[in-house]
Amino acid sequence: MNVTSSVAPYAARKWNLSGLRGISDATLELHFGLYEGYVKNTNLLNDRLREIRAAGKASGTDPSYAELVRRLGFEYNGMRLHEYYFDNLTAQPAEIGNGRLYNALGECFGGFDEWKKDFVAVGGMRGVGWVIAYRDLTNGRITNHWIDDHQNGNLAGFAPIVVMDLWEHAYIKDYKPAEKGRYIEAFFANLDWQACESRL
Repeated sequence: MNVTSSVAPYAARKWNLSGLRGISDATLELHFGLYEGYVKNTNLLNDRLREIRAAGKASGTDPSYAELVRRLGFEYNGMRLHEYYFDNLTAQPAEIGNGRLYNALGECFGGFDEWKKDFVAVGGMRGVGWVIAYRDLTNGRITNHWIDDHQNGNLAGFAPIVVMDLWEHAYIKDYKPAEKGRYIEAFFANLDWQACESRL
């Protein structure tokens, strides 16, 4: 049996997020389509790389092979970060006021409100990318980080806990670029704290 042909392709996931506060269904439709593109490209690149390897033509000195490998990280992380993002949104959010995540964020930042202020400040930086509250799996500490392109800035050995998309497609149908702060407020108004806590 050929092992390379037995790998199942990724299937695009579906979310029912209609009715979010401050994030329109039109934005979600656009965003889901973009996510599906990452899934499609991840599958296409994996297939192409399997073909090259099966033909014995994988070579680090071949620029076309190298570019496919580099591009795969962008597509993979584009797919996965969107899954984290959509997973931590809900049309029926519960308030956070206690619990493991609330306590963990407070311990690392001197209080939950201080963590949130820092997360929002990172989100207010110029540029497009992601804001992610990561948990260091070696010591349990949570820190906030800005990620540029999907594959640049992700921390090895850290688990994403809270993931916010700040590429303009996440809000441009609802807010002007100068109103990014309003989108960040909408993100928090729809944040599924239970989903985030399950990532601890």
